[in-house]
Amino acid sequence: MTEIQLLEKEIMEKIAALDALRKKAPPTPVGNYLFQTQDGKPSLLDLFSGKNRLFAIHNMGQGCRYCTLWADGLNAFLPHLESAFAVVLLSKDSPAEQRAFANSRGWRFRMASHGGGDYIKEQSVVAGQDNMPGIVCYERRGDQIYKLNSAVFGPGDLYCPIWHILGLAGVGEDQWTPQYSYWKRPQKLSDGGLNILE
Repeated sequence: MTEIQLLEKEIMEKIAALDALRKKAPPTPVGNYLFQTQDGKPSLLDLFSGKNRLFAIHNMGQGCRYCTLWADGLNAFLPHLESAFAVVLLSKDSPAEQRAFANSRGWRFRMASHGGGDYIKEQSVVAGQDNMPGIVCYERRGDQIYKLNSAVFGPGDLYCPIWHILGLAGVGEDQWTPQYSYWKRPQKLSDGGLNILE
């Protein structure tokens, strides 16, 4: 095996060890926080939608290109995840802002706003950082909610494969930044160029 293949094997072994540690991590009880949606004020328990486990995606909102990249990727896995788990994307943005941005991206997530309140201050994936992107797995046991595990989202993490694909080309996070759109208006449009929305 080459040095690269040996390191890839070691990384896979470390990921397996990490997953084993996560299975053993003691669950932490959490409160039943309230959120805002376009349909009302659901509680954290409501967000489980009858399922026993919930993935809460912590998104910094429409102002973050990186959070948009992660959500674009997770959106593709949504039907697979929702076959076994409840999934919700949480951000500080208002419910109307969330829905408008989700529609512009083609996201199918259920969405709720924490509005920068107690939930994100107390449940952040990094203690003391109240708008840190990441993901949290909660479990419901009757009316009690437990936090099982959480992880931070950031360039090079395990949750957004584009960084590893870019790495194959020798391109790092200091050389590439995600954008909201990659379409560039040509200098001359064959259709006359009227009514272009940019």
